[in-house]
Amino acid sequence: MSEIEPPPESAEQQHQPPAPAEPDAPVEAKAPTEPPEPDAPTQPVQAVERETSRVELLWDLVFVFAVTQVATLLSHDTDWVRFGEAMLALAIVWWAWSAFVWASNAVPADSLALRGYLLTCTVLIFIVGLALPHAFGSQGLLFACTYTVVRLVHLKLYADAASQGRARRESITGFALTVALGMALLIGGAFVNGWPRAALWTAGIAIDYAGPAWLTRERLRGLQRVAVAHFGDRYGDFVIICLGESVLSVGVGVADSGRALTTGLVVAAVLGLLIAIGMWWTYFHELADRAQERLRDHEDPVLAAADSFSYLHLVIVAGIIVFAGGVRIVVRGTLGAPMPDPGRLAFCGGVALYLVGVSAFRLRLLGEHSPGRLSVAVAMLALFALGSGTAAWVITLITALLVLSLGAGELVLGQRAAARR
Repeated sequence: MSEIEPPPESAEQQHQPPAPAEPDAPVEAKAPTEPPEPDAPTQPVQAVERETSRVELLWDLVFVFAVTQVATLLSHDTDWVRFGEAMLALAIVWWAWSAFVWASNAVPADSLALRGYLLTCTVLIFIVGLALPHAFGSQGLLFACTYTVVRLVHLKLYADAASQGRARRESITGFALTVALGMALLIGGAFVNGWPRAALWTAGIAIDYAGPAWLTRERLRGLQRVAVAHFGDRYGDFVIICLGESVLSVGVGVADSGRALTTGLVVAAVLGLLIAIGMWWTYFHELADRAQERLRDHEDPVLAAADSFSYLHLVIVAGIIVFAGGVRIVVRGTLGAPMPDPGRLAFCGGVALYLVGVSAFRLRLLGEHSPGRLSVAVAMLALFALGSGTAAWVITLITALLVLSLGAGELVLGQRAAARR
């Protein structure tokens, strides 16, 4: 069968204009996207890498004074009670400094609000430092109240960062409750004397520390995006501040001893400086840079930074300050005579505590053990236990040799590892 062709169009149909197109069906308008509420659990904006600002360096200077006051508290009339008071005061001062590192890490370096808050707290921390040597005596209330204001200003800075989307308000609210409870115990303890004050202050600072670490740990995970270079530099700066205090303790101890600058005294002072240099080497030779790089790629950077820097660095800092207090005690005495027991404990125990802290830091962030550091730490404890009749200059010499040998060993092992790669 042939195909049937359609009939030809008429002339009218050929010249008829095309029919207008049917209008499209009305499209349902989409509601505009609402910006997230400030307290919604959203991810903070990406942190911008930056250097330490000048106002933060000024802020550090006042902590040099506060740390010096802790070493002074430790070196006078040293006994177990005074040692505990010095460590508690150091924990309080450290936590304020560390808290502001976190808050300022979430804020642009050129922020006027950051400058205002830090300059205000610079004055307040200076007052805290003035009151610190007598914080467990007549100046307890001044110390506690001024410190509480510093912690509240820190929370205000964090709240401002959250309102700009740079931190999670939910996370901040979690540890703000523990700050409030801890500061209430701190102020309450200032109204009592003796061991009740120490007990209340210990409970208060323990609650303040426990907030981010355990009580609100899951909330802390999404607190902010960490600007790694700034973060690592800030904690490295504080380690240097404390090492500077140990060097200052050597120099001031020699100057205030009232003795002639003999060859033996110069040698002992130089050995003390070499110990500080060896302690610097074990932290800054490779570990500090490797820790920054690991934190940059870490799958859980906020919790890793909190554990390894905020908490474990307290052990590192405490070791340096205890060593500095021991140096002051030792230099005041006779170098040919045995070290007094408190001085020997602070001198040897401080180095051991520092090496344990550095080893724990390396293990938490890099997952690597430190048998060399821990071996030297054990040797330092043995030196304390067995050195009761040993001359001060001999203990100083042995300590310098141990710490410098540790640094040399790390250098050789590092070069061998680099050659294998």
